[in-house]
Amino acid sequence: MSLKRHFIDLYADTKSKPTDGMRQAIATAVVGDEQKDEDPTVLELCNRMAKLFGKEAAVLVPSGTMANQIALQVHCRPAEEVICDKTAHVVNFEGGGPASTAGVMTRLIEGKDGIFTADQLFEVLDRPESRYAPKPRLVWVEQTSNLGGGTVWPLETIQEVAAVARKHGLKLHMDGARLLNAVVASGVPAHEYAMPFDSVWVDFTKGLGCPMGAILTGSEEFIKEAWRVKQRMGGGMRQAGFIAAAALYALDHNVERLADDHANAKLLAIGLAKIPGVEVLWKDMATNIVLFDVAQTGFTAQEVVVAAKEEGVGLGAFGRTLMRAVTYINIPREDIISALEIVKVVLQQRPPKLTAEKAQTP
Repeated sequence: MSLKRHFIDLYADTKSKPTDGMRQAIATAVVGDEQKDEDPTVLELCNRMAKLFGKEAAVLVPSGTMANQIALQVHCRPAEEVICDKTAHVVNFEGGGPASTAGVMTRLIEGKDGIFTADQLFEVLDRPESRYAPKPRLVWVEQTSNLGGGTVWPLETIQEVAAVARKHGLKLHMDGARLLNAVVASGVPAHEYAMPFDSVWVDFTKGLGCPMGAILTGSEEFIKEAWRVKQRMGGGMRQAGFIAAAALYALDHNVERLADDHANAKLLAIGLAKIPGVEVLWKDMATNIVLFDVAQTGFTAQEVVVAAKEEGVGLGAFGRTLMRAVTYINIPREDIISALEIVKVVLQQRPPKLTAEKAQTP
């Protein structure tokens, strides 16, 4: 007998949808030509975000991936080196962008839960300068760490890493897709996290519930060059105030409530850990991402994805047995309880044989 109620999609917080209040803000937005700096709502958002992060200027872009690719092209020249954790989004989930759009090399550090230390960075940089080696240019931090399980970079660690980077004359960039989750979880103000970095961006389409958009911030000179790259990449928009209005609404209504998502993720993690054969990869459930392993259940991750989807729960497969679930604004506590019930029943069944069609991640 099916356990379906309504579909509970825990695949990612990118599945979040605008609330009625946000839809009203979008519908009534005052708009203009964004490419000509004539959209008052976009300008308001850019000014507000620059101030929030303690930077001189900001630019609205359609997506966080574009923000990252712009930063690579502004900070680096082709064949230069970007140093980041091996789990970084820019390496794993941006279609080879560093190579294809910026022509840069990446040197990966094996941090803990997506976080590397100043000592690890120093080891990478402590090598003789050589014409045969790529020139280090940019240090990259992802806050929070997605594949680290939503882990929050401690401010002290950021400051120590930044000190090593500056000592070696390097630039710093923060992929702040879920930066505001870190702010809410830690109590550290956004500008303090952003202070050591030459560029920082935040995504509005994840926990903040907007349909699209991200803001990239930095110095006036950086944003001037960012605009040039944005235009070249096809990121220039017209009446983008509709996007900015959603973001402004989110800043006013959806930031503090991120704590609810964090509480729901902890509830989910505790419940999953009680299911026989499931190992939850967490020591301190900080934000809204739950990583768990189903190796001891007899299922592969993809088999669980398919079986759970048929019963009304969306999950993500991130390896043969590694899985991810993410909480967000449209997932109330009662959905977490229902999802746990469904996953528990699914894992008590026999693993299904997958067809090629079913094997596709939703």
